[in-house]
Amino acid sequence: MGDIAVVGIDCAFPGAAGVQAYWDLLMRGRDGIGPVPAQRWEAGDFPAVSGSGGFIDDADVFDSDFFSVTPREAAAMDPHHRLLLPCAWRALEDSGRAPGDLAGTETGVFVGVMGGEWGRLTMSDLARVTPLLGAGSSAGMAANRISYHFNFTGPSLAVDTACSSSLVAVHLAAGSLLTGECDTALAGGVNIVLSPSLGMVYGQLGLAASDGRCKPFSADADGIGRSDGVGLVVLRRLEDALADGQRIYAVLRGSAVNQDGRSNGVIAPNRWSQQRVLDSAYRRAGVTPDQVAFVEAHGTGTVLGDAIECAALGAVHGVPRETPCAIGSVKGNLGHTEGAAGIAGLIKTVLALHHRIVPASLFADRENPRLRLGERGMRLLKSPMRLPRGESLAGVSSFGMGGTNAHAVLGSAPRIPLAAGARTGGARDAVGVFTVSADTPEALRRNLAAQAEAVARRPRGGAAALCRSSNRIKTGLPHRFAVPVRDTDELVAALRRAADPQDAAGSGGRPWGRPVVAFLFTGQGSEFPGMTAGLHRDSPAYRRHLAEADEALAAHLGTSVRELILSGDERVHRPEFAQPALFAVGCALARTLTSLGITPAAVLGHSLGEYAAAVTAGALSLDEAARLVVRRGALMAELPAGGGMLAAGTGPEALAELLAAEPGTVLAALNGPADTVVSGPLEALERIGRALAGRGVRVKQLPVSHAFHSPLTAPAAAGLRTETVRCRPPAVPVASTRHGRMLRHELMDAGYWADQIEEPVLMDTALGALVADVAPTHLIEIGPRGTLLQIAARGGRAAAAELLHPAPGAGATGRELAATVAALYRGGLDPLWEELYEPGHRGVEALSPYVFSSAQRHWDRQALVHTAQPQPQTQPQPQPAGPVAGPPPAAPSAAGTGAPADDPVLLAVVQAVTEVGGYPPERVVREARFHEDLGFDSVMIMQLKNQVEARLPRVGEVSVQEMLPALRSVGSLAAFLDDMLLARSA
Repeated sequence: MGDIAVVGIDCAFPGAAGVQAYWDLLMRGRDGIGPVPAQRWEAGDFPAVSGSGGFIDDADVFDSDFFSVTPREAAAMDPHHRLLLPCAWRALEDSGRAPGDLAGTETGVFVGVMGGEWGRLTMSDLARVTPLLGAGSSAGMAANRISYHFNFTGPSLAVDTACSSSLVAVHLAAGSLLTGECDTALAGGVNIVLSPSLGMVYGQLGLAASDGRCKPFSADADGIGRSDGVGLVVLRRLEDALADGQRIYAVLRGSAVNQDGRSNGVIAPNRWSQQRVLDSAYRRAGVTPDQVAFVEAHGTGTVLGDAIECAALGAVHGVPRETPCAIGSVKGNLGHTEGAAGIAGLIKTVLALHHRIVPASLFADRENPRLRLGERGMRLLKSPMRLPRGESLAGVSSFGMGGTNAHAVLGSAPRIPLAAGARTGGARDAVGVFTVSADTPEALRRNLAAQAEAVARRPRGGAAALCRSSNRIKTGLPHRFAVPVRDTDELVAALRRAADPQDAAGSGGRPWGRPVVAFLFTGQGSEFPGMTAGLHRDSPAYRRHLAEADEALAAHLGTSVRELILSGDERVHRPEFAQPALFAVGCALARTLTSLGITPAAVLGHSLGEYAAAVTAGALSLDEAARLVVRRGALMAELPAGGGMLAAGTGPEALAELLAAEPGTVLAALNGPADTVVSGPLEALERIGRALAGRGVRVKQLPVSHAFHSPLTAPAAAGLRTETVRCRPPAVPVASTRHGRMLRHELMDAGYWADQIEEPVLMDTALGALVADVAPTHLIEIGPRGTLLQIAARGGRAAAAELLHPAPGAGATGRELAATVAALYRGGLDPLWEELYEPGHRGVEALSPYVFSSAQRHWDRQALVHTAQPQPQTQPQPQPAGPVAGPPPAAPSAAGTGAPADDPVLLAVVQAVTEVGGYPPERVVREARFHEDLGFDSVMIMQLKNQVEARLPRVGEVSVQEMLPALRSVGSLAAFLDDMLLARSA
């Protein structure tokens, strides 16, 4: 049998809500046994059943809104289904995946569930049967619910082999993985003690513990105590888990299932069958019994069951070995979780292998001497047992009341050698983006607070690895939060601020689409020694892409611009070096962003910036553009000195008279309505500057070496015009600052680049054309210093766009790049997060699981349990959205709904939705979408059709086919029905 990795876990057991709580319960030697909650039944009414057992707290809580389940359907659902859905979500998160990433995949779901008590309790009164109860009461739907809500298309089945159900489910899941039916599988089981009926059966069979406690292998063992439980594990083929870098808790080496056949009775255990299933499992796992360090036994605490199991274990494990085989049973801590018993034992074993310590078995202090454990090569664990270095092996047994036996063999996770880049763990102060997402603003704040407290409990240190894990796990829901951080202290503070109801960041605005991004490439004048050095230190992606650009330039320049940039060399101001250096920075920044999944809808380059823009748009190759830029810089360096450029905060009309008085001066750049650059001789520019300053106009001498975009650059333009340029039409729209419009299919050939040198930069009209063409939601400046975003802000061309800059000056580090990615994620982008992190930060870090809402509860005890004494028949009180419908509730008035009183059609639709879905009327607003917001399925749509026809008789009969296009929202359906009424009136 091939190896199967356990990569994710979630569970809830009595006294242990979650995996860590479960492990703490086991290691501290505690139990979860307590009195029967009044919500279940009145213990005094059933004296034949123990008044104690193991009960999950808040078993009635279900976040139906999260799973798009109507309140009425939630109340009709088997509580087993309601427990499984959030458990599945958290288990998948624990596996290091955002659950939504698996939607549409052939992920398998295998769930052990014992009996169909909910169906018996709710479907026995035929007068109260509804379609929702019919679907909600089927035990077989336990797995199907998960597959449906998560959109999994792999095998999906519920398994009922009584007490061995969940371990058999794990066995079947492993087989499905090994045959290639699925690549990921959820497997486990669930059990809820809904009524005392099975406890009465155990009592009549002499199998019930008087105190409701299982005492496995103890001299005091006197029977079974029943308990709740739910647990799921995420399984993958070991080679796949290793390839994807997932955390591996333990490895399923092999498993086996068999049947007692015809034994002493259909519910009597069979020693020989138990012995055979152990032998078969070890054979399939390729191990021998003497290699197995411990066995998590079935261990119910019944006198006969313990005796038969120990005889079978002894027959297999009583072989020559260095130390006895340790045994124990988690039922001493939890009670018998029946359909979830196997998964409870398996999770305990997996955690023991993961932590390399086996918890003690409760009630082991009074070991039953009749079991002769020592003689049989076994010992009952009276204290925790540490596991030695190297691989450890363990077995898990689970035996069904009807004779179906299962045994699984698990081994510790393989040691994974550290990658070369991971040996130092990367820089401790590396920056990352921590993400949290949720289904509502309130849920986002709730989960921000939970993450803050979880991170605060960790040792202080770098946060990059945590951030990377959050990007993989916490990014799939509509309301989004993201923050760039370096360490855990900073992260905790940011999370706590955002969780505060007064903080706007915690509201996590919901993006309704993907961001539309435009890149603006800065031109000459933005260079400075050491530019982007901080980003180069922090970003592995930027380092890689700057090296690529440097290599392309070095073939023509004969030296490394990367070394010149990072060394702080003042030569970066000289045209022959400034222009290649700025081109390298622009290309490297753009490629860093695109490698992160940030692809521009359009690009714009300011003067020299058009070269990097052309590469990004696909109009020039990197090598061809590098050749041209080096040639351009050399030509510019050959120009005589003496020219300069002056920025003026006014329009070209106000400059016309001054320019006419100064021969040789021209308009070099029209950046905005009141944002103009003049180029020409330095003495003339000084006179123009003084004149403008005297009029109160803002002026600034630009730090450039020549009078660019003026007749003084004509020799350079002539030299470039003779070049042969290998170019192609841009694949991404280009807003040309040469022409002041969008380029469609024109080539950026030698003539284009020559004209671009001496003609003015038409930034304002080019940006206006870009905004009109693609309507960007975000403008990103690509360059080492912020200039174009300031120009865009002053000009007002893209007032609605968010302005971002990943490298905004000398102090910039990787934080600004991370902040850019964070902003775009909040705006609806799903980045390629891996590019943001060093290899040493790409491990899996445990994060606090998703915290679901506890506001909604679904439990109707009166409908489930009747007392032992006959009671007079009474009319039940109506239960809102309950599984048992009383008289229909009064139709809501307009005042209690989102429908105006003067819109009777909308009011009728709201009333119909309220009746079918069980929602409070105020929830059914005009904008509510039937599928996404209200959770309506095809059955509910049929019920809605009938309700609408009854409430609007003048509409007449409406077919579902006619209604379907209008079922976008409550409002769209009301508008459709309005139109039908008008048409029929006419």
